[in-house]
Amino acid sequence: MAMNIEVDQSGKIGETGRKTVLAFSDEISFALIIPSRVKRECIRWLRRREGFKAHSYLRIFAAGLFLLFRDYLDQLDVITIDVEYPGHEDTIRGMLLDYIWNLDPGFPKENIGFAQIGKKSKAHERACRVFQEEIPPDRVVKAKELQALLR
Repeated sequence: MAMNIEVDQSGKIGETGRKTVLAFSDEISFALIIPSRVKRECIRWLRRREGFKAHSYLRIFAAGLFLLFRDYLDQLDVITIDVEYPGHEDTIRGMLLDYIWNLDPGFPKENIGFAQIGKKSKAHERACRVFQEEIPPDRVVKAKELQALLR
């Protein structure tokens, strides 16, 4: 069963004082939280390793996206990600494909796109409801998981 998922974010990665929720939806949906302390820890970790780089937030975003749908990769056909960082779509796609191709070298890069995901999207609704703590996340990301990907 191939799925065409939409992906949305609630709470930007760069807003380190609050959590980030990433969610996808199609026939199934899934949401994860990257707690604020995890984001801060990963940013500090990246800065110690590389110094300050503007794309550090993009790297965390791409790693979070990969963790969001890694377990569903074999079921995914098209991934449409909400435009969260305008002008950086190619960078995010490249980072994400590096992770994906380690698991599935044949995954077509054309299957990852970016578009405005409207407020009526099920992914948007799921991200908002988890962010507002109306429903629990399916997963809470740990700093070690992100750091393992960011190496």
